[in-house]
Amino acid sequence: MKKIIFFCATLFCLSVADAKVTMPKLFQSGMVVQRGKLIPVWGHADAGETVTVRFNKKVYQTTADADGRWRVDLPKMKAGGPYQLTVNDQTIDNILVGDVWLLSGQSNIDVTIERVYPQYTQEIDNYENNEIRLFRVQNETSTHGVKEDIRHTNINWKPVNKQNAWLFSAAGYFLGKRMFQTNKVPQGIIVNSWGGTPIEAWISEDSLKADYPMLIKKLQMYQNDNYVRAQMQANGAANQQWESILNQTDPGYADVAVDETSWQQIDQNNWTWRGTGSVWLRQHITIDKEHAGKPARLLLGTLFDRDVTYLNGKQIGQTGYQYPPRRYDIPEGMLKEGDNVIAIRFINKFGAVHFIPEKPYMLCFGDDRLSQNPMPKDVQPLSQLWKMKVGAEMPQCPSGDVSLQNLPTTLYNAVLYPLAPYAINGVVWYQGESNTGNPAPYADHLKKLMGSWRDRWNDQQMPFVIVQLANYDGRQQTGFPRPITPQTEPVNSGWAQLREAQRVVAKADAKAELAVINDLGETVDIHPLRKKEVAERIGLCFDKLLYNNKVKLAPEVVSTQVSDAAIQLTLDQPIQEGDLYTFEVCNNGNNTYQNVPAVGKGNVITLLVPQASQASALKIRYAWKDDPKQANVRSLSGLPMSSFELSINN
Repeated sequence: MKKIIFFCATLFCLSVADAKVTMPKLFQSGMVVQRGKLIPVWGHADAGETVTVRFNKKVYQTTADADGRWRVDLPKMKAGGPYQLTVNDQTIDNILVGDVWLLSGQSNIDVTIERVYPQYTQEIDNYENNEIRLFRVQNETSTHGVKEDIRHTNINWKPVNKQNAWLFSAAGYFLGKRMFQTNKVPQGIIVNSWGGTPIEAWISEDSLKADYPMLIKKLQMYQNDNYVRAQMQANGAANQQWESILNQTDPGYADVAVDETSWQQIDQNNWTWRGTGSVWLRQHITIDKEHAGKPARLLLGTLFDRDVTYLNGKQIGQTGYQYPPRRYDIPEGMLKEGDNVIAIRFINKFGAVHFIPEKPYMLCFGDDRLSQNPMPKDVQPLSQLWKMKVGAEMPQCPSGDVSLQNLPTTLYNAVLYPLAPYAINGVVWYQGESNTGNPAPYADHLKKLMGSWRDRWNDQQMPFVIVQLANYDGRQQTGFPRPITPQTEPVNSGWAQLREAQRVVAKADAKAELAVINDLGETVDIHPLRKKEVAERIGLCFDKLLYNNKVKLAPEVVSTQVSDAAIQLTLDQPIQEGDLYTFEVCNNGNNTYQNVPAVGKGNVITLLVPQASQASALKIRYAWKDDPKQANVRSLSGLPMSSFELSINN
């Protein structure tokens, strides 16, 4: 009997010892908390357990509720630090009080400092700041409802320097730097994004179920874990088998001694391969004595879709999908004097293999290996001509990929819900590319997203900056090279429709602003690299929302006037004067638009439209294209005007 009592007592002591007060993974040493707002501290403990919080020489106590949840709201504080937070026996050090920003969306938030480094080499190399801290939320999904916490992350309130920022969001990095320089207070940047995801994945189920029941049914299809697991295993097995057969049947043409006499010569600027499987391209390049043996970097622009690249028979790099720039380092001693062979093995499962035009294709030596604009003396351009031979043709690879991150609510559940109620100063929403195929519901979805996030934080005044889609030729998304001829005639662009949804939602919301970046994109790259300039536009929006409502952003139309020969658009500010382009007018009942000339002077744009006053209704569009490169309405400070569509009733 005594042994049984002793055993039970031991179990009781162990259970008490194991009881632990926990906090979310956002709470780690180095964290930044929001100035000027209550600072929620929360977590879990045993039901009824007393939780003691010590911060800034004060002590607060609470008791965990029946579900084990506890929360203490620390008082508002001014910017400063460092401080220490102790919760029972846990201590978090080096806490700063400043401004905290949440950046979310898809891959243009994901684009890292490593990707944009050649654009800003000196700036990134030479900048460190312990008062800007970076936090990256790890990707996770949930089809079964909300989660209480996020996964562990490696970038957990790291101070800004080149090493810590290398794989962090470039937009987030530059926003933190810009807001620190402007406001001189610590900055906390939380990045929570996932490339390729649609807006529906980031909205709460409660917000969608009344108006979009089919989206919820789509989610429910994937709530059977056995089905999801089986589909993922089947997809993995199919891919593995496809790759195995491909590798067994591809002869391989990387070696220097390959006989190229039967190979076809192609020009990379007008070549595509629409097969499935592998195709090889080879090019000979002559290296002089001065550069032989030296380390170099091979720039292969960007390629569709997947490649493995070799130099003189040895692999120097590979990339698994179309978007990253190919920057392959060549070690010392590998380049020999005289003839050298570059071989590219393309592996293709859909679309058409091709080179992306307007990108750099060259060998760079010396300091120019990392430069965006290398000097001619240390650059050897590649030829546009290659030798081509099919490696192994394959059937289509069966696919059962479930892509849970693209389903409605799965990201709200797993990576958005757990962040609240961590106090933040504002949200950046930078997304939309994945919804351009069906832009019609986007405005409503965006309103629901903003509403559900504000509800989650219990803050209906939470500021949002919506980053409008950049200019990009959306035809690239098909997996086929873009047509050589740019869009000049009126077209019902899906990208423009989505930009309009973003504009309309931002304009209707007193606590939202639109960051217009239709001049910062790239025709051939869905991930433009000028993220510092994007961050500056975002920062200007927050300046207006939070600090100074007199800040001027992108020009906007405030009124219209129709005469016999013209339509006058009055703007909220003066613009750069001169001839203006990409204006279109529809003045008939069949919704047919035509290009019209326009001129800007002062704060007025005049569209030259004969007999405009005789139409009972007019519709006007500006920059209504995927890639409106000719659009040139600019504020005096150089900010571009958003694309728009408006109706005038005479």
